Amino acid sequence: MSTALLHYTAAAATDRGRKRPSNEDAFGFSIESGVFLVCDGMGGAAGGEIASSLAVDEMLRLLDPLPADEKRPATMPDMAEEAIAAANEAIYSRSQRNYKLSGMGTTLVGLIVEERCVWVFNVGDSRCYRLRNQNLEQITLDHSLVEEQVRLGRMSRSEAQRSPIRNVITRALGTQSRVTPDIFELEVETGDLFLLCSDGLTRELPDSSIQLLLCAELPLDQLCMRLVEAAKKAGGHDNITCILVRASE
Repeated sequence: MSTALLHYTAAAATDRGRKRPSNEDAFGFSIESGVFLVCDGMGGAAGGEIASSLAVDEMLRLLDPLPADEKRPATMPDMAEEAIAAANEAIYSRSQRNYKLSGMGTTLVGLIVEERCVWVFNVGDSRCYRLRNQNLEQITLDHSLVEEQVRLGRMSRSEAQRSPIRNVITRALGTQSRVTPDIFELEVETGDLFLLCSDGLTRELPDSSIQLLLCAELPLDQLCMRLVEAAKKAGGHDNITCILVRASE
């Protein structure tokens, strides 16, 4: 593998879709910090929008780069866990103070890049994929009832896709006082393309369609818009958000 430093570029798109009256997804990223985030909020009285925005803002604030003369206080996975815990607490305490926001929460999928290492983390069913050599791989595991049944061998993938409980997630930020994320560490190769997305994309498009769209030789912002438009054309039943992050020398 080459030892040359990698550079990262990114683009994002979000859309409320064709059925929902508002957009409860939120996203944010900082090329300087190497942090990329997508959240899919839930809860009445605008609770979903508040929860997802709170999560993005808190995560970006806590994962800001340190001044050059300061050392990181912990390893990157530790920093990610601390930021996720703080975002969870911010949402949970806000919902406890306002009964109209009771039960609000959000999914979270994020990516932190540092030269040739990336850390992927998630809570809920928003996903991270990696496209490498035109092959698409799902990195994260959904925290949902149907996905857990599939992993236990109690439900087939096709049954899960048709299940009336496919929207039920088993973990979210802000619904409980504590939350446990999954964190994955990966080595990056030149040309790797990472996709972070809410389930408004993956519920409408199979992985094969996403892979085909991502293999097109287009700028990242155009790829994002093509993903969103394809999901809307396929039904657009939910809010749709995606971030694309590409590694290059």
